[in-house]
Amino acid sequence: MTKLHRKSILSLLLAATAVVGIAPALADNYPSKPLKLIVAFPPGGASDAVGRLYAEKLSEALKQPVVVENKPGAGTAIAAEAAAKAAPDGYTLSLAPAGQLTVLPHINSKLPYDPFKDFAPVSVVASVPYVIAAANNTPFANLKDLVAKAKKEPGKYTYSSCGNGTLCHLSGELFKSLTGTDLLHVPYKGSAPAVTALLGGEVNVSFDTLQVLASQIKAGKVKGLAITSSKRSFLLPDLPTAAEVGVPNLEVSSWFGIVVPAATPKDIVNRLNRELARIAESTEVKGRFAAQGIETLNSTPEGFAKLIRDDHARWGKVVKASGAKLD
Repeated sequence: MTKLHRKSILSLLLAATAVVGIAPALADNYPSKPLKLIVAFPPGGASDAVGRLYAEKLSEALKQPVVVENKPGAGTAIAAEAAAKAAPDGYTLSLAPAGQLTVLPHINSKLPYDPFKDFAPVSVVASVPYVIAAANNTPFANLKDLVAKAKKEPGKYTYSSCGNGTLCHLSGELFKSLTGTDLLHVPYKGSAPAVTALLGGEVNVSFDTLQVLASQIKAGKVKGLAITSSKRSFLLPDLPTAAEVGVPNLEVSSWFGIVVPAATPKDIVNRLNRELARIAESTEVKGRFAAQGIETLNSTPEGFAKLIRDDHARWGKVVKASGAKLD
């Protein structure tokens, strides 16, 4: 071995040692500046509500501001791309809705991100069931009426969703598949405009979260048809489950989880995971979310990664059966 070759190897080893030492140094000083939390929907929906409360509590825990940045559009792909391309330093977090990582990849082959390669899962943080509601000017009072009339007049009735490729969208597609009905999908950029369309009678039905629709149903502004959970919610005790009214396999709950860019140092991922777990177990946070029909959750990064893989496989089957595509 020549002297030059030995010198080159020594230089490489020294460089490698320096790189190995970067992650702990980053973690020791982390965070030293404000953080950003990307939310894939505009204000007014469950995603924004979850994001803002976790941002508030993370800011208290980390002693740095955590600024929510709403990036709606393209079925949550805009937000996902921004998160995937951010610096992997722990200062850009993303509140990933389930559909972003488990549904959209099946219906859009041109996504600018990979749900498995571009993100490091930190923790699942919350879950909320879906509700089916109808505009007050519709001719059906319950879910059985909707199924019967939709079968009688295929394509006549419309349903709004919070965006193409979201679970709002796929909940409607799953409903159509299970009931043999044909409803026309009308996507919006977020829950707020989708529900506004329902309130105005511009669409007949909407699939959205309990957090979004409960107050409108309670106020009598729309008609609640069913909730897509295994049991009724204390927020709407008179609203039957889909199973109770003849659609037993329509169980859909949307989870939300925090992810960071894939190359984020493991020490930082673990630090964020610990803080998120403390927040999720907080009596205050549990209470504030429960009042909106949202359940707090937490997991290990590995557990969250498994949830993503499992739901990706599950929704892949639904997408294939429905034929839903964006491209």
